[in-house]
Amino acid sequence: MHLKRWITSIIGLPILISLVFYGGTSVFTICVCVACILSLWEYFNIVFNDRQDVIIGPSTILAFIIGSLIVLAAHTKLFEIILWLFILNLIISGFISILQFKNDKYSPEIVAKQILGICYIPLLISYMVLLRNGEDGIQWISFLFTIVFMGDVGAYYAGSYLGRHKLCPAVSPGKTIEGSIGGLLANIIVGSVFKYYFFPNTSWIIDIIFFIIIGAISQTGDLFESQLKRVSKIKDSGNILPGHGGILDRIDALLFACPVVYYFKQYLVI
Repeated sequence: MHLKRWITSIIGLPILISLVFYGGTSVFTICVCVACILSLWEYFNIVFNDRQDVIIGPSTILAFIIGSLIVLAAHTKLFEIILWLFILNLIISGFISILQFKNDKYSPEIVAKQILGICYIPLLISYMVLLRNGEDGIQWISFLFTIVFMGDVGAYYAGSYLGRHKLCPAVSPGKTIEGSIGGLLANIIVGSVFKYYFFPNTSWIIDIIFFIIIGAISQTGDLFESQLKRVSKIKDSGNILPGHGGILDRIDALLFACPVVYYFKQYLVI
């Protein structure tokens, strides 16, 4: 498992760096859109694991369309359209469920899970586009990826070698308190390096608190996806990334963290 994780990281890291630094905002948005669609596909495979016939159906196809449009709306900074897309999705999904209800009493639950998927993935992932397209976008998206990924690495290895006490066994039996602390320490170290070079004018106290919050929210995102998989008795969201699982397994922490980083940048960085 360790070898597969490192091989995937060694191959994927140069691609990610090239994308962030040289791809441009449009290419980055397209890649985020692809990640959004793949993650939605994995999400639907998780929540509709017992209803494979639903995975490719009107509600899920609608989600792929609406999700892509939300990411593209973020790219063009048409925020009112994002709200309109949410409303449109609810109206169309509700109409579809009414048509299906006679033959499938499960249809309201399909709508609920589809709406959760839209909030969980397209809405949150669109903040990556907002960060990349904003002022000092390369700097901030690099900060987001680095602090979250290194927190994950710190948690993984601290938990593997030092873990003794379970963090949340009902959701993820493998995660430990020691691993969580190791991840938070990695968040603080990486965040402090970025703070020193890129936003030195902010308060150290505020920044350290911010780094800890990012770490805690990232771990919450990880546990949230673990909770979905545990309900459906699935180990990984997919197998597209050897040693890491699926796309959603790789970005679950990022999804929760990127809005926090975006609003920190908007309101707290001088």
